[in-house]
Amino acid sequence: MKILYLIFGYSRRDNKYGCKIKFPNFCPYKIGKYFLDISKITNIKCGDKNSKKKILDFSKSKYINQNTSRIGFPLTNKAPFVFKSKDIFSFIKTNLVDMDNQDQLNIIGKKNKPEIIIDYTKNQNGEMIINLNYDEKLSEERKKKEANTRPYSKNIMILYFDSVARTTSLRQLKKTTKFFEKFMSNNGNYNPEYPSENFHSFQFFKYIAFYNWTRANYPKIFYGRDKSKYMIRITKYLKENGYITAFSNDMCLRDPCKINRYMTKHEICDHELILCDPNMKNTNSMTIRCLYNKLNSEYQYNYGLQFWEKYKKNRKFLAIVNNDGHEGTLEVLKYDDEIIYNFLINLYKKNLLKETTILLLSDHGCPMPSLYHFNEFFKLERYLPMLYLFTYDKKNISYIEQYKNIYENQQILITSYDIYNTIGFLIYGEYYKKIKNKNDFIDTPKSKYGKSLFSKINPKRNPHDYKYIPKRICKKYYKTSSYS
Repeated sequence: MKILYLIFGYSRRDNKYGCKIKFPNFCPYKIGKYFLDISKITNIKCGDKNSKKKILDFSKSKYINQNTSRIGFPLTNKAPFVFKSKDIFSFIKTNLVDMDNQDQLNIIGKKNKPEIIIDYTKNQNGEMIINLNYDEKLSEERKKKEANTRPYSKNIMILYFDSVARTTSLRQLKKTTKFFEKFMSNNGNYNPEYPSENFHSFQFFKYIAFYNWTRANYPKIFYGRDKSKYMIRITKYLKENGYITAFSNDMCLRDPCKINRYMTKHEICDHELILCDPNMKNTNSMTIRCLYNKLNSEYQYNYGLQFWEKYKKNRKFLAIVNNDGHEGTLEVLKYDDEIIYNFLINLYKKNLLKETTILLLSDHGCPMPSLYHFNEFFKLERYLPMLYLFTYDKKNISYIEQYKNIYENQQILITSYDIYNTIGFLIYGEYYKKIKNKNDFIDTPKSKYGKSLFSKINPKRNPHDYKYIPKRICKKYYKTSSYS
């Protein structure tokens, strides 16, 4: 048996709780990083040749011609109906804007002014310029709604990564995870010795995925239920309570899972950056994904930073969905680390994280074909995604209890339903306890299948009792879910 353990790279040891925990005898990822980092081996640089030709061939807009030097992308959240990828592509290519055509700019008006412009005046390969449109009228309208509730968190940020296991995040997002670790306490007690802002961070070691694909996990986070015709995205409740909302996705989709065919304008975010360019690489690319000499993620976090700064006096919600982890080598994600860290540290130094809660999370680990498939840890990590929570000290008795709850919940089974209810609690605060659960005929920001991470969760909760997690996963993986 020991020989088998050595061959497959793990051994079993009993810990003091009696669980069988696997310990690797070697780390295949350390070996793999030397020959699976294709971007480094092939010395790939961000650069787009013939990018203008691709856009001109792609365009069906009557305003775009061979002489156009500044091309604006239409606002996708202003589209009458864009649901599927082909719908968005069709909308964009027929509504591209010639930014030097004043007649066209007058027709679309100031409110519909493009936030993404490709400029070829200085660079023949093109330069993508992003300028988020601040809407003063919207800002004032939402402020009037703020009196309706007393939220737990004025600002909510979701940094969402597809296909990233917790262990992958520690290897490939080293600076980003270190930012969160900076505010962690190791003793579990309320710790007054944090920086003056009193931010606290937590990592959830038993956050488990329902399945190893996004379609089964994403709707539970943003809709609080599985796919059905009664689907309302949590964006609606954010708007009702005075939040300005923004969404960024590096796929040509408004909703990464194509769930809600009946999405209303109330569920569409106030600001959207949906990267949908004919020069984009495939989502599953095993090399860095670039547009106009920069990584795709750089545009996403630039957009997020502009949103956060321009609406700093408002309640706001920002969701950034990134897919660079969705590939088999597990090496592409690390090129985003510096970008994400700089985004967070920039907000921190500018004191723009006050009254903010951040969820850094994934939906599942990597299910893509890979050389790591022979390794049992890789199979396990598909169901153990990352989940970090960053929040602030409210300096009251209630928070001391909540801090204790969150700390203990780090070692308790957590699912995507709990994340949905956590967002609901952040929106409604203590009033959240009075809100009814979802059912087949009514949709609310409260799922009956989970609890807020700020509340006390039964430590005896486990997959064998928690029927909403498939038993085939529970039996195989739960006993090793403490693997770190």
